[in-house]
Amino acid sequence: MTERLVIVGGDATGMSAAAQARRFRETSDLEIVVFERGHFTSYSACGIPYWVGGHVRARDDLIARTPEEHRARGIDVRLRNEVVELDVAGGRLRSRDSATGIETWTDYDHLVLGTGARPIRPPLPGIDAPGVHGVQTLDDGETLIAALSAGTGRRAVVVGAGYIGVEMAEALIRRGYQVTIVHSGREPMSTLDPDMGALVREALRGLDVTVIGDSAVTEIRTGDDGHARAVVAAGREYPADVVVLGIGVVPETTLAEAAGLPLGDHGGLLTDTALRVIGYENIWAGGDCVEVLDLVSGMRRHIALGTHANKHGQIIGANIGGGYATFPGVVGTAVSKVCDLEVARTGLREKDAHAAGLQYVTATIESTSRAGYLPDAPLMTVKMLAERFTGRLLGVQIVGREGAGKRVDIAAVALTARMTVAQMTTLDLGYAPPFSPVWDPVLVAARKAVRAVGERG
Repeated sequence: MTERLVIVGGDATGMSAAAQARRFRETSDLEIVVFERGHFTSYSACGIPYWVGGHVRARDDLIARTPEEHRARGIDVRLRNEVVELDVAGGRLRSRDSATGIETWTDYDHLVLGTGARPIRPPLPGIDAPGVHGVQTLDDGETLIAALSAGTGRRAVVVGAGYIGVEMAEALIRRGYQVTIVHSGREPMSTLDPDMGALVREALRGLDVTVIGDSAVTEIRTGDDGHARAVVAAGREYPADVVVLGIGVVPETTLAEAAGLPLGDHGGLLTDTALRVIGYENIWAGGDCVEVLDLVSGMRRHIALGTHANKHGQIIGANIGGGYATFPGVVGTAVSKVCDLEVARTGLREKDAHAAGLQYVTATIESTSRAGYLPDAPLMTVKMLAERFTGRLLGVQIVGREGAGKRVDIAAVALTARMTVAQMTTLDLGYAPPFSPVWDPVLVAARKAVRAVGERG
């Protein structure tokens, strides 16, 4: 008897789950239907700033697999079809065709929710005016590129200083814009501790980006034509020919909440380690709409990253297909770049460690990403957190130039293995002068952290 797998969301989690389930089960055994409210499937939202900035030549370069390619594998992809209601008790959902407005009920044996996250868009005056842009979807990217190409002014204001905010700052710089970042935090990149965020601020200013902190936006001021002309924050006005929103995202769980599915403290769906929604045998969820276990703090977090979403889809598809897979959790690794500045973090910040009830020490060092005697060896700063008494690694943050960012992967592996900073000092890392000093900067930070643990122990 043929079963039906219905998937809500046609990007990373949804299409990975569909493809993996199809590998396990043939079309005659498992019908797969995907509802996607947009125009595209399986694309890299993370690549949109690089498309806007010209690093990526064309929109289609960001698409990993088209709807036609999925359909050729026996996956019924229904674009521009938005799911508007879940009937969990009845094992069905209601969808609306955006072109015709026709609504249809579809039954399911297995349901996968890959609804992703939605950008934070505060209800401010002028927030929906022409000239105010988000960068969540390929459609958003196309609209922004068209506006930048057609525009005559050269002043841009980016609202928000997280990953998207600083990446969009680079994209706009590459397009010849004068860029101002306005954000409500003490320092940019709130995923870092303030002392490390200050390094990002100084580097951005060195790129001629104006950074305005501690300034919550209260209004997008428009001109006589209704187009956005300025951003108002903390009583000051910042002229703008284009405004880009990079305030952050929250889990898109509107459907799930209305259906009574369990949500966590951060608004994301709660699942077990197999990514089955807690309390429901045939409903699965993954990606930006779920909360995940933080392996360092032991607490649940919401982390919106395509790396996790693709892994979740693979796990869900395997389990529905008759295999077995689990997702143990994350350590919170992320890396970003603005022009030649690389920013990376993994594990806990100081405030995360405090919130988890952990006592900790810190160690911060400055080094270079290759042997200092080589010309123009790029500088980097590494900050490390370790648990007091035990010396267990808790987190690492890195800000630097070429060769700095991906060093965070060393710490990510050490966190996953629950290594102490003393154990880290003996890691057999690759060395040659073009790649690293004799003592890699991460290991130098670990040595300093060992001393700090000993002094505070």
